[in-house]
Amino acid sequence: MLPPLNNQKIKKAVKKVHHYSKAAFWFSVGFSIAGLTIISIVAIIFQNTYKHKTIPGVYIDNTNVSEKTQFQIEDIFDKKNREIENSIFTFTYQNEIATASAKKLNIGYNSKLIALQAISLGKASNVFSNFFNITNAYLNGITLNSSFTLDENILSSTLIPLENKAYVKPTDAQFKVENNRVTTFKQSLDGKKLDTVKVKEFVKGRVSQVVKSGQYQSFTYEVPDIVLKPQVTTEAANSYGIVEAIGEGRSLFQHSIPNRIYNVALASSRISGILVKPGEEFSFNQYLGDVSKYTGYAQAYIISGGRTILGDGGGVCQVSTTLFRAILDAGLPVTKRTAHAYRVGYYEQDGPPGIDATVFYPSVDLKFKNDTGNYILIQSYIDKEALSLKYVLYGKKDGREVEMTTPVISGYIPAPEPLYQDDPTLPKGVTNQVDFAAAGATVIFNRTVKKDGKIIIDEKYVSRYAPWRAVYLVGTKG
Repeated sequence: MLPPLNNQKIKKAVKKVHHYSKAAFWFSVGFSIAGLTIISIVAIIFQNTYKHKTIPGVYIDNTNVSEKTQFQIEDIFDKKNREIENSIFTFTYQNEIATASAKKLNIGYNSKLIALQAISLGKASNVFSNFFNITNAYLNGITLNSSFTLDENILSSTLIPLENKAYVKPTDAQFKVENNRVTTFKQSLDGKKLDTVKVKEFVKGRVSQVVKSGQYQSFTYEVPDIVLKPQVTTEAANSYGIVEAIGEGRSLFQHSIPNRIYNVALASSRISGILVKPGEEFSFNQYLGDVSKYTGYAQAYIISGGRTILGDGGGVCQVSTTLFRAILDAGLPVTKRTAHAYRVGYYEQDGPPGIDATVFYPSVDLKFKNDTGNYILIQSYIDKEALSLKYVLYGKKDGREVEMTTPVISGYIPAPEPLYQDDPTLPKGVTNQVDFAAAGATVIFNRTVKKDGKIIIDEKYVSRYAPWRAVYLVGTKG
């Protein structure tokens, strides 16, 4: 059994420990103060010595800028900028080109910022941070990353010609029906604009490459565009399920006399805005009605009895021919069509013969069946300056595919000699050609329509044209 400790001895031991702890504490305090003082003195000496210069051991990328003034550092990197200032960026959009040099775009090292960051190293308000940076730079070296400049405002202004070229304003749809007829129709159309974001990403991605290369470089970028969607789509503007064009037909009527142009415009306006129900058979004559001076038509030259004479409504067949082409293009079944007796020059101004359709109210008609399962809107567009007519059928595509062969011409019969007819309405000495020579021929083409891989229409169109002479009207008016 251990003897009990002497209380006096315990007190002496505790006192001794306390004495040494106190001594250790004050020694630590003194050492810390001394260390802090030394650190502060070193930092102050460096700050004063390198007040207007960088501390030793500072690099910008691979460039040693130790003990350099701010002006010297700026000068170093300004010289580097001059080495690449002629580098070229070329931007293209379709046939429009815009270029800008690195100097114009202010591409280069950010000399002032680089110099300021380098000069500021080791001169912060935090003594410990300064001492660490000074020591680290002196022993190991400190590398700062370079920073670059690019003036995006100048880049944007450079792209303005391309933006003007690219921009197309989106078109909102319009659809108004009165008395079962579409009186106002405009299909929605996507717009587009230049994708300037992609351009800026492209340039930014090459700034470092240009600057660090230290030499001339050239870049070409084909600028993409982006789609601008309309606020009101065709589908949203109507409740008939009409969302897109399903077929289109065109024709020219150049060299027409004014009255014929007038009749084409009048007839095409009457065969426009028509809604054809699913399963309905469309009749051209039903909507055309009587063609005479009493229904607004002017006299224009028509073929009658083998001669060219003035008659009411000359030009109406331009309308039926153009609509026939749209029906063919849409892959719709044609239930009635009659070719002209003679090849008409108007209908061959922009295509081969054989793709025409004549009408004569009320006996000779043009008809088709709407077998799409959706409404079809017939819409005409006339350009009186270009003297062109276009029909577009709008509805909803059902996957049908149309193939038409090129018309084959056979049984060629030369045109007769020209015919000159007196015209008392024309002044003497004036001669107008109102018909153009056309050889007689048989023209054949085939149309095949497929849907879901199956043939739903396979037909042959045969047009037999008698030869036709050129006709000139000779003025006899005194």
